Amino acid sequence: MLTQAFSALRASLGARSYYDRQRAREIGYNLVGILHGCLKTRTLYGEAIAWSHHATPVPLDQTARGV
Repeated sequence: MLTQAFSALRASLGARSYYDRQRAREIGYNLVGILHGCLKTRTLYGEAIAWSHHATPVPLDQTARGV
């Protein structure tokens, strides 16, 4: 099912547009939540901390080669 969804994103402009709108909306809500948490706890915003859950880890073999 996941393969079909990704295929639809490449083949259908409507599906791609809908996906992009939903993704932008999710990121906006996440940012508001992060900033609210900073205000509530009186802490400074830190991008590395705020978006660490979206970071993709680099495989160890690529790190060792310097890729």
